[in-house]
Amino acid sequence: MWLYVFPVAPNPTKVRLYLAEKRAAGAALDVEERLVDLTKGEQRSAEHLRRNLRGSLPVLALDDGSHLTESLAIIEYLEEICPDPSMLGTTPIARARIRELERMADLGVLVAGARVVHASRSPLGLPPSPEIAAQARQVLIDTLALLDRRLSDGRPFLAGERVTIADCSLAAALQFARFGEVRDADDFEHVRRWDVAYRQRPAATATLLL
Repeated sequence: MWLYVFPVAPNPTKVRLYLAEKRAAGAALDVEERLVDLTKGEQRSAEHLRRNLRGSLPVLALDDGSHLTESLAIIEYLEEICPDPSMLGTTPIARARIRELERMADLGVLVAGARVVHASRSPLGLPPSPEIAAQARQVLIDTLALLDRRLSDGRPFLAGERVTIADCSLAAALQFARFGEVRDADDFEHVRRWDVAYRQRPAATATLLL
């Protein structure tokens, strides 16, 4: 299988962190990465649009020639074919809690943070929009406050004692925020503590650039 990615871009980074965490724990996932350079517009090439009509990343090319195009769908597919060790939870309530946290990290931090970046100083050249940036920043701050409260009990990971996909989403989100000089996470003690600790993990040092 091939995973089409671009470094620092948050959704590909989420999947890359997931793969790195699984492999660090001993899982064997035969997935190789291929670069699609967003800065050169390669996501709009005819070749890439044949993989994904939306032109977005990541894209997972399956062995049968078909493609998966959404980060969470890719992660859940890989988890189905390689379930151990689980990063989605092993009981119904654990899976629900982990998905709840992942959605918070994704929609409230990754998506909101990316909107702030692209509405302020977009690396893709999108026009500035102070109104969109302000609205997205409020979502970002509110979500960081919720996650900070969850982490205030000293747990090492968002869902407790084990790393999950929620941590991958949050780490990818915070890296892109740093890239875009959006530093709101620094104002939250427990999120900041989690971030410093997570970035020291082998999976993170092998994947994150910032």
